[in-house]
Amino acid sequence: MRPPASGLAEWLARVAYASVLRLGTPAYLWRVWSRGRVEPDYRLRWWERLGFYREDHRARLSESRAQGGPLVWVHAVSLGEARAASALVTALRQQAPGMRLLLTHGTATGREAGKALLRKDQGDLQTWLPYDTPGAVRRFLRMHKPDVGVLMETEVWPVLQHETLRAGVPMVLANARLSEKSLRQGLRLSVLLRPAVHALRAVLAQTESDAQRLRVMIDGASRPTLQVCGNVKFDMTPAPVLLSLGQGWRAASQPGLPARPIVLAASTREGEEAGLVQAWKDVALKSGQGDSEGVAVPRLWIVPRHPQRFEEVAALVQAQGLSLSRRSQWPGGLPDAKALGADVWLGDSMGEMPAYFAAARVALLGGSFAPLGGQNLIEAAACGCPIVMGPSTFNFAEAAELSEAAGAARRVGDWAQGVAEAMTWSASPAHAGSVDRCLAFAQAHRGAAERMARLILAELNPRGA
Repeated sequence: MRPPASGLAEWLARVAYASVLRLGTPAYLWRVWSRGRVEPDYRLRWWERLGFYREDHRARLSESRAQGGPLVWVHAVSLGEARAASALVTALRQQAPGMRLLLTHGTATGREAGKALLRKDQGDLQTWLPYDTPGAVRRFLRMHKPDVGVLMETEVWPVLQHETLRAGVPMVLANARLSEKSLRQGLRLSVLLRPAVHALRAVLAQTESDAQRLRVMIDGASRPTLQVCGNVKFDMTPAPVLLSLGQGWRAASQPGLPARPIVLAASTREGEEAGLVQAWKDVALKSGQGDSEGVAVPRLWIVPRHPQRFEEVAALVQAQGLSLSRRSQWPGGLPDAKALGADVWLGDSMGEMPAYFAAARVALLGGSFAPLGGQNLIEAAACGCPIVMGPSTFNFAEAAELSEAAGAARRVGDWAQGVAEAMTWSASPAHAGSVDRCLAFAQAHRGAAERMARLILAELNPRGA
């Protein structure tokens, strides 16, 4: 079918893009299989990434359809998006109690975290997002027939958007954010990406700044509609059992006096840990703090963002001459005498980040000490953990500014300043007030999930499942 003359460039770009991806399918599958060496879940049901489904999945889908109710498809590519989706899914269920959830992911950590959102008795399903080729996407859509699709944060795919538009599946970009860097990249590829954005029904932005950048990408088109709804990550409620676990770790880590507070390096990224460990040796371990004042040097707890880097970070710490204890090796889940004697703890578990924040007096924000844009600091605030952040926070620019203004976070220029600030803050008599300010900051910005759920459900496709 020939495209209209006005859309020829977009059509050619999409055809070229799809052709390249088709040719690259073997390389894509090899990459997935290779990552499975470290994270075995990458090899789980790999054929679903190409839109092929075995009989057991078809049977679950048939059982799901028998439940009735609309099928709401939510794509949460990785761990952060899956965590954010939890608040949105809760709000969707409250407003549409009979809905069925189709949850898709692109990473193993996202898929593992997403399992907690599923209700099998309500007909929920989980699978991989199809590879962005026409065949894989069409097979996925023909199989599942979602009534509405929700893409979390930044996930816009040219073929996926084109095929959902053809299939009549309304698509919403929820909790949408767009940095200046991403906007520049998107404009360079506008012939490919702008039609994908125009195929959306609605874009629900986190902030007005995000909305302004998204308007540039939309470029005056009548679709999609654009609204600022806030950030659903403020609606994430830490599980009480995890907060209790973290408080237990804190108590177990200081069995005697003087108390030894925990400084958490949360969600560190590749290239950051070397600077952190060196700064810790130079600032914390050489400070001698506590020798005369009865206050112990804080304990460093590193939690890498990606589980495939656990071994790498452990080796780096030990290569620097520091002793290490790993969370996964604690007998009974609590630090033993050997752990209490270690210089550094490694958080090598999944799904326990609220517990890590609950254990810490102060957290250093990973991803912000390298030019990576920072990680989610809202979860730390919701757990009552003050944050020391580095200079790079463009992924959460408004949240970073608001948290700093609220007294829940402080900004520094590098790891040395960060370690020194964390040590000072953790020992300060004003720390308790900082905890209160963190909780108040997190509470003040709630409500985005309810707003987004209402707008998503308004787009429900009336054709049914």
